[in-house]
Amino acid sequence: MKLYHGSNMEIEYVDLSKCMPYKDFGRGFYMTILEEQAWRMVERRARIAGGMPTVTIFEVPEDLLEKSDINCRAFAERPSVERAVFINNNRNRKFLDISSPECNTDNKYDVVSGPVANDTVGLLIRQFSRGTIDAEYLKREFDFGKLTNQYTFHTEKALRYLKKVGVKYDR
Repeated sequence: MKLYHGSNMEIEYVDLSKCMPYKDFGRGFYMTILEEQAWRMVERRARIAGGMPTVTIFEVPEDLLEKSDINCRAFAERPSVERAVFINNNRNRKFLDISSPECNTDNKYDVVSGPVANDTVGLLIRQFSRGTIDAEYLKREFDFGKLTNQYTFHTEKALRYLKKVGVKYDR
């Protein structure tokens, strides 16, 4: 399976220490099976940080999420309360129960996959965190967003399955 990573530079090798914390699925290296989604991400990244719009292409085994030597968490394509809570816990800097299976702050999952909600997700997560909306309302709002997908790699063990196969510059 091909995975695409959009950035403002070519990724020679993945350095997990450079990955941002408090993202949807925790600190990790984020990719997608959709090349167009990677280009949309790179446009945003290059606008913020400068650099050369670049999509780095990787391959992973088709059965990656079924490998017995890595711990994977896969969310269904449809939005769910479970995914909303997981995202909230990973984004919430005050969430302390890192042993909970409903977060990945401690990288208990080597790989996480699931849909991405549209750009309103940040606002919805903040409202959910403040208690102004409940989990069911959050899920319904996610249903209305245009969903895409993301695969995140959180550990060196998971990175062993990544094979860089190409790069494209500024389409």
